[in-house]
Amino acid sequence: MEAEIVRRIAHLSRIALPESELAQVAGQLDSIFALVAQMQAVPTEGIEPMAHPLDLQQPLRADQLRSETPSREELLASAPRAEDGLFLVPKVIE
Repeated sequence: MEAEIVRRIAHLSRIALPESELAQVAGQLDSIFALVAQMQAVPTEGIEPMAHPLDLQQPLRADQLRSETPSREELLASAPRAEDGLFLVPKVIE
């Protein structure tokens, strides 16, 4: 890769790249592009896209209907402030 291309990429990326590092970065970018080309050469026809390479299942608990609903007093007991059966919240709009 040419130094001018690396300089332009650095400029577009807003990366301050000293002239002394242009050759090193060019070599690193060439390695990255070679890896991408190698990955693109792998035949993937007929292979379905996957969200994750491992076939994992998320352990979930079974949904169960609770027969009793907490009372208003039980629900308000955890509130920082309550009055007359209502939650009190800080005023956010003047």
